[in-house]
Amino acid sequence: MHLASECILQSWQLGELDSLKASHCLSEYSFHGRHFNGFHCRFRDIARGGLRIVTPQNSDQHALESSRQFDEAYGLSYAQQLKNKDIPEGGAKAVILVNSPSIEPNKRFFAMRKCVKAMTDAILDLTVKDSVQGLVDLYGKDELIYLGPDEQVIPFDIDWICHRAAQRGYPIPAAFMSSKQGAGFNHKQYGVTSEGVVVYLDVALNRVLGIDPYKSPFTIKITGGPDGDVAGNLIKILFREYGSNCRVVGVADGFGVAEDPEGLDATELLRLVHESLPITSFDASKLSASKDAVLLPATTEEGAVRRNTMHFRVKSDIFVPAGGRPNTIHSDNWRQFLDSEGVPSSELIVEGANIFTTPEARELLFKHANVKIVKDSSANKCGVITSSCEVAASMLLSKEEFLSAKEELVADILVRLKHLARLEAELLFKEYQHYPGNLPHFSERISNAINKVTDAITHHLQEVNPDDALFIELLPLIKENLPKKLAEIAWDRVKSRFPVQYQRNAIASTLASKLVYHEGIHLVESQPEQKVAERAVQYYRETQEVSKLVNAFETAESALPHETKLLIADLLRRGGPRTKLGIF
Repeated sequence: MHLASECILQSWQLGELDSLKASHCLSEYSFHGRHFNGFHCRFRDIARGGLRIVTPQNSDQHALESSRQFDEAYGLSYAQQLKNKDIPEGGAKAVILVNSPSIEPNKRFFAMRKCVKAMTDAILDLTVKDSVQGLVDLYGKDELIYLGPDEQVIPFDIDWICHRAAQRGYPIPAAFMSSKQGAGFNHKQYGVTSEGVVVYLDVALNRVLGIDPYKSPFTIKITGGPDGDVAGNLIKILFREYGSNCRVVGVADGFGVAEDPEGLDATELLRLVHESLPITSFDASKLSASKDAVLLPATTEEGAVRRNTMHFRVKSDIFVPAGGRPNTIHSDNWRQFLDSEGVPSSELIVEGANIFTTPEARELLFKHANVKIVKDSSANKCGVITSSCEVAASMLLSKEEFLSAKEELVADILVRLKHLARLEAELLFKEYQHYPGNLPHFSERISNAINKVTDAITHHLQEVNPDDALFIELLPLIKENLPKKLAEIAWDRVKSRFPVQYQRNAIASTLASKLVYHEGIHLVESQPEQKVAERAVQYYRETQEVSKLVNAFETAESALPHETKLLIADLLRRGGPRTKLGIF
């Protein structure tokens, strides 16, 4: 008998509940004394999202986390659905709440690993056919779930999960969990999430404050430690890109806080990043002579207070929450982000961490203090794109092939990440500058527009077989979404190794993002639901035709100046497909 068969007390199918729109939720797991609860929510049959472990420090905190655990799992999976717009997988999230106060301190690490195993088996019980005797499949469809590591999940967990998936007969078990040490892309090692965050930060500084960070100085405060994935890599990339123009004036993490209005010493911060040390390991002698420069551990009362309020108090051009608990800034405390005269401590926020700020707080900060916030579903989307690339590579390559091509794959992925981040960032600020609304409003509309087209095309292709002419015509779209090296090695394996539904999703998501990034959100929003898929497919065809026309024009002899030819070709590429289609 599987451990999960003993520990599942409840399970939901939420796909029929319009108010939630999540596919499944698993709840209330326990073993040997109810040591944990777990939730997994997802928005599509094929979905991916992080698995996080929450370990409260005391019984009161455990009660609080328990009361909001479902909301957290649902909120994170919804944010993931918005964020996953560029990839075939829908949004998902899994949260394990460990009753750590009831466990002896020296046994908590073991208990956390046990909880991960129980949660994994529970998910496999409900997705692998005939895996548990007596468990009835009420859903009646094949399901593919892909997990990624989040808070407190360690490499041992990742390896065990993939091994367990293979034991239990999960299709393509190597793809079940991403960020594997060998045949995978470790997010922290390659800084993939932070590479995208910096693209949005760069565009935001230019468009909102008129600061070119390559030419002019700017200040930034960060939540999340130099030993963390997003915050640590953010620090490294900021100094790599902008050098001394970047002044980090505040860093707060789980261990303490460092503040310096003159800018924390860059060399010392990078030392902490490279040695994976928390901010409390900062050498205090490297602080400036400013009376406001401090370094305090959270173990003292003053240190805890300053750590918990750094993001509110410290003045900077831009604030990047790159770590911290969900809903840290909310409707009851958002005013703390403003000084006594109503001026915000930062005019720009780029959300490197998920749901650090509630929707209500975002709206209030914009309405009362004109704070511009680049929402998490845009700013930190590059991590999920990387995980999706790993899923695809795990399906197409052997472990040996993966390892031999890994560095080239990583280089290709980084290029694609920055490209997709730049496309969305430019569209986001274009919409914001030309139409009423705040940045999170347009961020959600971009995600919803892409998801609208994706869902419509996926539904349109549901009864289309892989050997049909339409499917074959659209198949090259999948290639556009693969790292170049992966396509070079394994493009001929896609039809046989990608599940058919995954192929449908990949075609749909690629075409949807291509359409929205090039034509904007208003075009898609104005289309009747029943016409979206048909018109998206026609748009793809016209794009192909315009591309041929542009190539012919560029290669033809002409008396036009070279610059004029380039301009005409650019205008054709930008407006040709939409004009040729004639219905938008």
